[in-house]
Amino acid sequence: MVGVGWVVLMDDWLGRGGPGGAFLGFLFGGMLLWPIARTYGRMVAEIPDAGAEIAYTEGVFAPPASFAAAWTMVLAYAIVCPWEAVAIGNLLARVFPAMNAAPLYAVAGKTITAPRLFAGLLLTGLVAGVNLVGIRLSGLFQNALTFGLLALFGVFTAAGLLRGSTANLPPLFARPGAGGALLSILLVLQVVPYFMTGFESVGKGSEEARPGFDRRGFGRAILAAASAGTTFYCLIVAAVALVFPWRELVAQKLGTEAAFARAFSSRDVANLILVAAVLSLVKIFNGNFVASTRMLYGIGKRGLVHAALARTARGTGAPAFAIGLMAALTAATTFLGDALLVPVTEVGSLAVGVGWLATCAAFLARHRGSGAAGRGAALAGAAVAAAIVAMKALPFVPGSFSGAEWIAFALWSALGFFFWMLRPRETSSRPEVSC
Repeated sequence: MVGVGWVVLMDDWLGRGGPGGAFLGFLFGGMLLWPIARTYGRMVAEIPDAGAEIAYTEGVFAPPASFAAAWTMVLAYAIVCPWEAVAIGNLLARVFPAMNAAPLYAVAGKTITAPRLFAGLLLTGLVAGVNLVGIRLSGLFQNALTFGLLALFGVFTAAGLLRGSTANLPPLFARPGAGGALLSILLVLQVVPYFMTGFESVGKGSEEARPGFDRRGFGRAILAAASAGTTFYCLIVAAVALVFPWRELVAQKLGTEAAFARAFSSRDVANLILVAAVLSLVKIFNGNFVASTRMLYGIGKRGLVHAALARTARGTGAPAFAIGLMAALTAATTFLGDALLVPVTEVGSLAVGVGWLATCAAFLARHRGSGAAGRGAALAGAAVAAAIVAMKALPFVPGSFSGAEWIAFALWSALGFFFWMLRPRETSSRPEVSC
């Protein structure tokens, strides 16, 4: 859930909402996602399937609708991978200026350089290789990166909160005038789903859980992840806003590490943050790569797309074709460079909203006679998810999709239609195929 947005996009968050708007946007956004998290916990316990959304909606929605919801949810994870592949060059350039040498071409006014492009492609190959070896190595890799990040985060966030000054906070909201506070919160709230995406990915790894694993643990993990992600983003916004005047940070387009370096007059603090950011970047890349490839496999084994997506590697059981496809898509999109960063967050927010809405709706359809608590959470979750989709899809809402974002969404939908048309004409589930 926690990638490098908190380093490279802090100026965007504060520019949207100011410290008050950014803090409350992430706080309210995280709280609003709790009903969705609870619904996912119940669904994963009942249906531990790598296909997740496709498994939950199977038999509830018509196959085309079920496939469309699941394919859109894959986008929510898949779109993060090129984001991180691009961001690694952005991060390394903050330490090694030579990363900005050897310009190749420009996209939307952003120059792509050979070292940055090479770093993104190399990281893509590393993550794909780790996943081909199998889920166990990927899990160990993920744990080491996550706990390393948390340790470093604790150090520099505590320093920022202790050494910061409330004099740096005013004005609390970026938008002036009547209704400015609400608009500031709304503009941040729109991107929160993208940065909080991941708590529900527990379901994508559920088939590969160890034998005898207590299924109630899936729900506990989902709720813990949602809570931890909310806390992380609120604390980092508060720490940055306290240590450095946020309007100056926005005007100069500074990253989190630059704000800390100037506030503490120490490059060592900035380097500590960048080390944490690199750990965070690789962690989020690997986590979303796992989720997207397992979900593609889950769709493939149901015969809803070309049978190749159901192929697994001998010995490891890793979804080999899905891993290859995701690596190829990530590598190709990496060539777009930094121009990809902000628009991707908008597309990802709509995509994940569709997946969350489908899951909550499937729960309600499967549990028409169940207890009020479960249905209440699912109803609330469905309302939140529908609002997330509406905020991005309705043109009169501030911050809704631009033409470029609709084009990106349409291209992914076209790719899904292509795979759908290549599906076996029998709709029954296919056995796994080894390669």
